[in-house]
Amino acid sequence: MAELMSMIDYEIALATSVDIAGILELQEQNLSRRGGMLSVALSQEWFEKTLNEMAVIVARNEGRVVGFLVSSSFAAFANVPVVEAMLHVYPGGDGAYIYGPICVAYSERGRGLAARMFAALWMQLPDREGILFIRRDNAASLKAHLKMGMQEVGEFTHHDIVHAVLAYKS
Repeated sequence: MAELMSMIDYEIALATSVDIAGILELQEQNLSRRGGMLSVALSQEWFEKTLNEMAVIVARNEGRVVGFLVSSSFAAFANVPVVEAMLHVYPGGDGAYIYGPICVAYSERGRGLAARMFAALWMQLPDREGILFIRRDNAASLKAHLKMGMQEVGEFTHHDIVHAVLAYKS
């Protein structure tokens, strides 16, 4: 199996408008209402605007989006209650931004794509603080993000679900 995984050549790149359909499809498959861990459904219009403002990283396999990682301004999530709850606990420093959502296709998990997308984002936003939240019951994501060097800076509960707040500075 290790040989098969090493033969897969993922492309990690900045997303373009062409990637939005694949991002939306992957997002839909991983929303909490479908049993996934993504808390917020973002629209095509939201992604179009965000692509022009900040870095959105995608992982592609044979042209198909198999992962994405969003960075965005605080304003992009204005009036989103779960994000407001996070920022109430930890508002971040000057120039901070929202990290996430991040999503990797179920079939591609365990292959280091989250870390590779994070490294690409890190290079796009040097010397800036990223802030994110992860549901406490998402042990795999918590473990992966702590392994990438992020630190837990707080905790909050939203709709009876406990979330950890993490932050990092590139």
